[in-house]
Amino acid sequence: MVETAIRTGALDALSARAPAIAAASLRTCPPASRFNFRGRPEAFGPAGEAFGVALPQTACRAASESGRHALWLGPDEWLLIAGDGEAAEIAAKMESALAGLPHSLVEVSHRNTALEIEGSHAADVINSGCPLDLSAKAFPVGMCTRTIFHKAEIVLWRIAENRFRLEVWRSFAAYVWAQLEEARREYGA
Repeated sequence: MVETAIRTGALDALSARAPAIAAASLRTCPPASRFNFRGRPEAFGPAGEAFGVALPQTACRAASESGRHALWLGPDEWLLIAGDGEAAEIAAKMESALAGLPHSLVEVSHRNTALEIEGSHAADVINSGCPLDLSAKAFPVGMCTRTIFHKAEIVLWRIAENRFRLEVWRSFAAYVWAQLEEARREYGA
């Protein structure tokens, strides 16, 4: 008999019990393939072509194409996010495209998990533990950055006016979730 393992997210159990709060809804994101890419300028173009998304060259900006996302984290560093199960294909394509070019490509699919918070008070909830100015002028749609949320390092990405994605290490995921839930209670019914 063949047994099939069902992959679950790090926060699925907590997500199932989360209260519905329209002003700041909180949900987990499905599992994803993730890479940390670093390289020199001559590698940026080939890496983007192989990944399927041109790597943003503007500080703290994200680019997306066909379900793949490239988030600028530093002058030579990007977080690459794709669908679950695409890691092997992406790694092979990028290694081929980057042969002979100095670079680093590290799969971090199992290190991170992600969640989204959306609603009219999403920025307020995040600001309960993040010192950034999340006004639309200071942190517009498409902006991303590595920052902190309370005591945990996160990557914060504004996907839409009232929708944010937080990439967090799995070891801090329950902590971040609990802090967000505490802040969301202020906006509950």
